[in-house]
Amino acid sequence: MLAQFPPMGWNSWDCYGAAVDEATVRKNADYMAAHLKQFGWEYIVVDIQWYQPTATSHDYVPFAPLCMDEYGRLQPAENRFPSAAGGKGFQPLADYVHSLGLKFGIHIMRGLPRMAAHRQLPILDSPLRCDQAAKGNSICMWNPDMYGLNCETEVNGVLPGKAYYDSIFRMYAQWGVDFVKCDDIAREYPQCEKEIETISEAARNCGRDIVLSLSPGPAPLEKAEHLKRYANMWRITDDFWDDWRALHAMFDRAEKWCIHAGPGHWPDADMLPIGALRQCTNPDDWTHFTIPELTTMMTLWSMMRSPLMIGGELTKMDEESLRLLCNADVLAIQKTTACAHPLYRMESTCVWVAPEVNGSGLYVALFNLTDDPLVISVTADEIQHPISAARELWSGETAEDILISGLPPHGAAVWKVE
Repeated sequence: MLAQFPPMGWNSWDCYGAAVDEATVRKNADYMAAHLKQFGWEYIVVDIQWYQPTATSHDYVPFAPLCMDEYGRLQPAENRFPSAAGGKGFQPLADYVHSLGLKFGIHIMRGLPRMAAHRQLPILDSPLRCDQAAKGNSICMWNPDMYGLNCETEVNGVLPGKAYYDSIFRMYAQWGVDFVKCDDIAREYPQCEKEIETISEAARNCGRDIVLSLSPGPAPLEKAEHLKRYANMWRITDDFWDDWRALHAMFDRAEKWCIHAGPGHWPDADMLPIGALRQCTNPDDWTHFTIPELTTMMTLWSMMRSPLMIGGELTKMDEESLRLLCNADVLAIQKTTACAHPLYRMESTCVWVAPEVNGSGLYVALFNLTDDPLVISVTADEIQHPISAARELWSGETAEDILISGLPPHGAAVWKVE
């Protein structure tokens, strides 16, 4: 099954915005292969505007010239991705990532380039042109590069949007792409509902297994069943950054979406802003999260079984960050549990439980939501499970009869109860 478990990897957005280059992707892939792959981390994802030659930050340049082929299909900017020269696209970079035993992903925007429509470029293997596929009134509010596509009405017996999406996903399959993050779509219901279906069909019929991720959020909860049918993961929040208020707000989203997590379809709480961030602006920048807050983030994402995408520059990871990213016992929660949910939530505390699927164990996560140190205790009666032996997975502490954790402000603990 595709995406049987929540995907785990690295994405270039948090640290390099639209400006990542090939050398940076390769060094992060090297690091993942050497230090993280053994713990299940496997995707290397190039985020937005890899086709824009002059990108230098998280900002977008309106109407900048984009690199594309004669069929209106965006191509890697060769000044940033030199191995793409000669029409090779991302295939050489994907081949390198695959040689490390990892998987390769890219970001795309919904639709086709406005430049392709204005130039009336043909759609590959179709009698139609890009301008016939484009919806001129369907433009992303925060990045004007693209037009959305007509996926509802046939032109000369052909669905224009389907023809274009089929053409780009066949190209991605030829490149060796394993993961596509499609942006400007997850929260765009109802107008993009048919476009989501068309993209999903193109991904599934391109001749290669490609995990489909939809962004940004918040995706509408009432469309959960549609999302589960047509995507492997979808964002439940707008861009998540290193701010306690955003992390605190994720508890509400996690509670609403956790029942929809399952093999092949995962609500996505967004990337993990851990380590060195915003490198295109300041090479010395570092996450604003405290270690307790990072522990809470990793615990909550694991319990709700969100996909895990590291946002920081991997080669600058410190020992404490690696400890959080490489805790095999915590990461195992995603692959051994089902039906995780909050047991209770109060203003000061929150407790989640997640039962093992093929065992008698139970994971119990304790969260301190306050700005002060707090002792949280949970009894066997409260979790409806005997506590004959338990181990806290971050500290290694053991317990019997009752779970007790002294937590720092915004901190968390997660117990494995046998």
